[in-house]
Amino acid sequence: CSSLAGIMLLEVFLALGTVIVYFLFSKKKEETLPFKEGWWGRGQKPDTEEDRTIRPFKVETTEEELSDLFRRLDQARFTEPLENSCFHYGTNSVYLRKVVSYWKNQFNWKKQVEVLNKYPQFKTKIQGIDIHFVHVKPPRLPEGQSAKPLLMVHGWPGSFYEFYKIIPLLTDPASHGLSDEHVFEVICPSIPGYGFSEAPHKKDFNSVSAASIFYELMLRLGFNEFYAQGGDWGWLICTNLAQIAPNHVKGLHLNLASVTNMGVTHLLSILLGRYLPGLFGFQAEDVRRMFPFLKKGLYRILLESGYAHIQATKPDTVGCGLNDSPVGLAAYILEKFSSWTDMEFQNLEDGGLERKFNLDDLLTNIMIYWVSGCMVSSMRFYKENMQKGIGTQKHEKLTVQVPTGIASFPNEIMHTPQAWAQKKYTNIVSFHFMPRGGHFAALEEPELLAKDILQFVGKVEKEQLWKKK
Repeated sequence: CSSLAGIMLLEVFLALGTVIVYFLFSKKKEETLPFKEGWWGRGQKPDTEEDRTIRPFKVETTEEELSDLFRRLDQARFTEPLENSCFHYGTNSVYLRKVVSYWKNQFNWKKQVEVLNKYPQFKTKIQGIDIHFVHVKPPRLPEGQSAKPLLMVHGWPGSFYEFYKIIPLLTDPASHGLSDEHVFEVICPSIPGYGFSEAPHKKDFNSVSAASIFYELMLRLGFNEFYAQGGDWGWLICTNLAQIAPNHVKGLHLNLASVTNMGVTHLLSILLGRYLPGLFGFQAEDVRRMFPFLKKGLYRILLESGYAHIQATKPDTVGCGLNDSPVGLAAYILEKFSSWTDMEFQNLEDGGLERKFNLDDLLTNIMIYWVSGCMVSSMRFYKENMQKGIGTQKHEKLTVQVPTGIASFPNEIMHTPQAWAQKKYTNIVSFHFMPRGGHFAALEEPELLAKDILQFVGKVEKEQLWKKK
C-alpha cells in the first residue's frame, strides 16, 4: 500500500515536473517562427538535389525589347486631367506626358544598365526558383577589421536599385565622411517575383517564405551571423527573418515599423494619447505626427490604401494592363513615389517627383519592372500576405527579441510610436525621429539612413547585445 502511495506520489511529481518543464521551454520555443521549407518552381518538385551554385548575373536588354518599348510609348493614349487637380486624382497626365517625352528622347537606358552593372550581381536557385542579388564587398578595410554582412531588403513598388546610393556609404564610409568604425559587406536581393528574381509558380508565397529563402541565401554565402535592414515589405521580411533565426540575426534595423496586432492600450492611446501623452509613453513628436488621428490616421489609410485592397484581392486583373503598357506602369508607380515621399506633394502639378528624385532614377526603377515583366507577380505578394486577414498569422502574434533599431522618417504614411513598436520589438536599442524624409529612405536620404544604421550597429557591437538575447 505504501509502495502504491509512493508510486502515485512519484507520478504526481513527474506530472508536475512535466508541466513546469513544458512551461519553461515551450515559451522559449514559441518565440521562434518555423522556417518555411517550400518549393516554388514549376510543376512537381524533382527528386534530384538542387543546384546550389552561385552564378554571376548582368542586366542586359535586347534591341527588340527596346524598340517594342518605344513603339508602345509612341502609341500611348493620354486622358486630359481635370483642371487644377494636381495629383489629387492620381498621376497627373500633363506631367506624365513630360515623363514619357523624357523617357523617349533623353533617358539613356544603356547608360543606366552600366550603372546597374557597376555592382556585382548574382543568381542562385533556392527552393526551386532563381534568386537575384547584389553583393558588394568593401574596397578597403581598416587594420584588424572585418566587414559585417548586412542584408538589405526593398519593397513595392521599389527594387534593389533603391540601395545604390547607400551602398557606398556602408561599404566605404570613410571615403564619404562617415565613421569607418564599422564597415559592411552589403547583400541586396530582389524579393521573389520582383525585378530579376524568378516569380514563385505556386500560391501562398508570403513574407515568411521570402524570409526563409533569404536566410538560406545568407547561409549559402557563408554568413552565419549578419545584420538585416528593411522598409516597406523589407520591414516584414526582415522581421520574420529575425523571428526565424534570432541566433543568426545580430541586429535588425528598420525604417518602417508597423504593428498589426492592436491591443486595448493601443486603442486607448488613439483616443486619449493627444491629451495624456505621458500615460501612453508618447513623446511630443509622436503627438505631432499622429493627431488629429481621424485626419492623420484613419482618413489617410482610407485615402491611400485603395491599391493595397486591389492587390490583396485581384492583383492579376489590374496587373494585366500595367504589364502591357509602360505608360500605365509609370503612372501607377510614380504616384506612389509622389505621395509616399511627402503627402503634401499631391498639391503640386508635378507631384513633387523631381524635388527628391531625378527622372533617371525613377525611370530606372520603372524599367526594372518593365524589362523583367514582374509587375503582376510583385502585386501578388499583397494577396499572399493579406488574404488570411490582418493579425491572424503566427508571425504577427510573436515578438522579436533581436536588438532592433528604428529610424522613423517624418513623411512616412503611418507613424508608429516607440511605445507601440516596443510591444512587438521587445529589444529596441535605438529609436530616432529622423529630421526629414519619407518612405523610400535609402533612395531619398541615403546619408541620414546610413548614419542611423552605423550608430545602431555601433551600439549593438559595443555592448555585444546579440549575445544577451
